[in-house]
Amino acid sequence: MTNLAFDALFGRHAGSEKPFLFLDDGTVLTYAAFLARVGQFAHAITDLGLRVGDRLAVQIEKSPEALAVYGACLQTGVVFLPLNTAYTAQEMSYFVGDSGAKLILCDQRRAAALGDVVAAHGAALETLNGDNSGSFTDLANDKLATFATVDRGRDDLAAFLYTSGTTGRSKGAMLTQGNLVSNAKTLAQEWQFNPDDVLLHALPIYHTHGLFVATNVTLITGSSMRFMSRFDVDMLIDEMAQATTMMGVPTFYTRLLDAPRFSRKKAERMRLFISGSAPLLHETHIQFEALSGHKILERYGMTETNMNTSNPYVGARKAGTVGLPLPGIEVIVTDPATGAPLPQGEIGQIEVRGPNVFKGYWNMPEKTAEELRENGFFMTGDLGQIDKDGYVSIVGRDKDLIISGGFNIYPKEIEELLDKQPGVLESAVIGIPHADFGETPLALIVMEKGAILDRNAIQSNIATSLARFKHPSDVIEIASLPRNTMGKVQKKKLREEFQVKITQ
Repeated sequence: MTNLAFDALFGRHAGSEKPFLFLDDGTVLTYAAFLARVGQFAHAITDLGLRVGDRLAVQIEKSPEALAVYGACLQTGVVFLPLNTAYTAQEMSYFVGDSGAKLILCDQRRAAALGDVVAAHGAALETLNGDNSGSFTDLANDKLATFATVDRGRDDLAAFLYTSGTTGRSKGAMLTQGNLVSNAKTLAQEWQFNPDDVLLHALPIYHTHGLFVATNVTLITGSSMRFMSRFDVDMLIDEMAQATTMMGVPTFYTRLLDAPRFSRKKAERMRLFISGSAPLLHETHIQFEALSGHKILERYGMTETNMNTSNPYVGARKAGTVGLPLPGIEVIVTDPATGAPLPQGEIGQIEVRGPNVFKGYWNMPEKTAEELRENGFFMTGDLGQIDKDGYVSIVGRDKDLIISGGFNIYPKEIEELLDKQPGVLESAVIGIPHADFGETPLALIVMEKGAILDRNAIQSNIATSLARFKHPSDVIEIASLPRNTMGKVQKKKLREEFQVKITQ
């Protein structure tokens, strides 16, 4: 038996002097040097008493060492649990308690705040800072650079990722060795990654996008990364001269479009720009192609499944869609009420099945049974449709659906119209209580700099395109839309704020 994920992603590079990471300060870290650190960290983890199946939670800054902890967890059979660096001590208490993590690694600045939390749950706490200092690195520094890899198979757990919790209590999605490796292999093939590629990596690594997509695709192909400690648009533009690919969230692309220095010339060495984690506006897609000469490749994934669909590398990349089902992955649209498959073109709940789909939610068998069917299909909670060519479009979240007077209203349909109105930068449509209809749509608008909201004009323009029951009851200007760390609009926050304001 072998260790499926470690061997496929990390172990295959043993002894390689090829560059793996190009860092902000000009340092180049080879695969061999990186793997030596992984081996030392593996010894440190086991010396601290962790064994196969134990959970190790990390709340640490983005760094090569943070990636080395991931590799060391795979090598030792310990389950890796990366957590958002913005979480408070109170939030961390939930994750530590729910996961039963035996060891927590945090930045030295957070140690005091987390001390009581960790002690309350009977876990150990060590520090690991972004500059490679800390008690954990002190423990690892004198260890051997090689470690006897623990056997792990396809169905063994590799990592937990907690859902964002925008619609309820965060759930720990259990990802297996097979989940990680199958998705990395598929994406590398579909996006034609090769050892000569250099990926611009400005994403966080506590999320599936930066960790299990960007990093795993790089590892499985033996390519390299320009490993940026944070997103900086000027640095991103400068690094394009030494890179070939980029993975980003929609904000990356809107910031590039706003940057006077960005041009077709700056992007001429790049072969591929990929976007995900949040919907990319149709207008952003069109504007970016006009300026850079590149069509952004949009794809669709989630915490529980990694990637499900992708626009093709060769072929039509349809703006406003998330592309075709990836090889080996089935995507269907079903009636949310009955689970029955719907005809092509109809809107319903997206369900997916394949080797990418997670094992279930940690300590939540009832929730797992609610969302993971016995036939293997996972009910994503996303509403969408599949067109005649097989391309998938996301309409919104099931919980964002507005039911007004018995009619279903999909916010994205209204938002797409609002976003096209003169002076509108972006919008969000939510449902608010209505005495007669139960709910009614409310439009929240962010205007472009210097533009003035004309409610009457917007309402008139919408009236020519949408049925009366879909018309927003009001159009309200706000300064910005609340987003989570990956750029997704947090409609739950908007509903909480504006339901109070509207019903007062």
